[in-house]
Amino acid sequence: MTNRERLLAVLNFESVDRLPDYELGAWGQAYMRWFGEGLPELDIYGDWFDGEPYLGLERRGFAKINVGLLPPFEYEVLEEDERYLTARGSSGIVTKALKEGTARGTRWCMDQYLSHPVTDRASFTEMKKRYNPAHLTRYSILWDEWVRIWATRDYPLCLLGNGTFGLYSGLRSWVGTENLSYLFYDDPALVEEMIEFQTEFLLGTVERALGEVDFDYFNFFEDFAGKGGPLLSPQIFRKLFLPYYQRIIERLAQAGIKHFWLDSDGDPRALIPLMLEAGITCLWPLEAASDMDPRELRKEYPTLALAGGIDKREIAKGRAAIDRELESKILPLRDRGGFVPHLDHTFQPDVSYDSLQYYLEKKRELLG
Repeated sequence: MTNRERLLAVLNFESVDRLPDYELGAWGQAYMRWFGEGLPELDIYGDWFDGEPYLGLERRGFAKINVGLLPPFEYEVLEEDERYLTARGSSGIVTKALKEGTARGTRWCMDQYLSHPVTDRASFTEMKKRYNPAHLTRYSILWDEWVRIWATRDYPLCLLGNGTFGLYSGLRSWVGTENLSYLFYDDPALVEEMIEFQTEFLLGTVERALGEVDFDYFNFFEDFAGKGGPLLSPQIFRKLFLPYYQRIIERLAQAGIKHFWLDSDGDPRALIPLMLEAGITCLWPLEAASDMDPRELRKEYPTLALAGGIDKREIAKGRAAIDRELESKILPLRDRGGFVPHLDHTFQPDVSYDSLQYYLEKKRELLG
């Protein structure tokens, strides 16, 4: 089977020669550790979602249409000292970042979010000016060449890049998590107006692509849950978000896309019935620290495809722990379809290069 045939068969709960071999990436600090432990220090390691040839991870394709702000906000350093950097980024968000320990673009901890660009209806009106679907640079100047390449591909292709569009995550980027939580109650009409605008913008932007390329799946990047549950209630999801998920999925399905993924860390289980109602077909990455166990999810939701679910914390504990984690998660689900096992997030710096190599080798043995 080709990589494309294999993933589509898994998502369709059909039999395959083996399961796909994907991973999500690694912290910059993990790379620095591995360089000291035997990984060749070459300038070849890229986005693991596209595949990582040196480590043998399989290829996926992403049609990286620009659905961000055009023009972006101008980067501006507001304050800096030896330890911290406060700046306004291209999204208009002002953050305070810890500088020490940064490696290959990865910080030791999340930035502190200080302010967001949308604070009221007037600032939202200004924000909308940066979301013109017809902006000439939303599509690469190489788009036509990519269309020719994709026509004969043997790997799966996702519409948009990974982590580039979500209804909740888009609002969070504009407004901020805490402010959005209040806004659901203080001004739900404004929230729905913003969601409707996002939907119209997305569909307007990708219309050209839908007419020129046969895509395999689409991913909603949301990250709308924590360890204690989702950051919005099922009632809010149904009232404000569900109709627009359905609208997007209906249009993309008309264009031939059959699989719709939703990416959320944490524990979004309270929203899964609504995701299914919306048309979501695959949930990932199933964070083990939030008790997102793929074995239990399969029992409760037998038609929902699952990806991820391997506890990243266990990989640092040595070979016996790796064996237990992989065997306990992969073997019960391997032949049932609808499961793509990989880490529930990226490899952390406490994972040695030896453990990385052993994990990849052991996982491939179990993938069949």
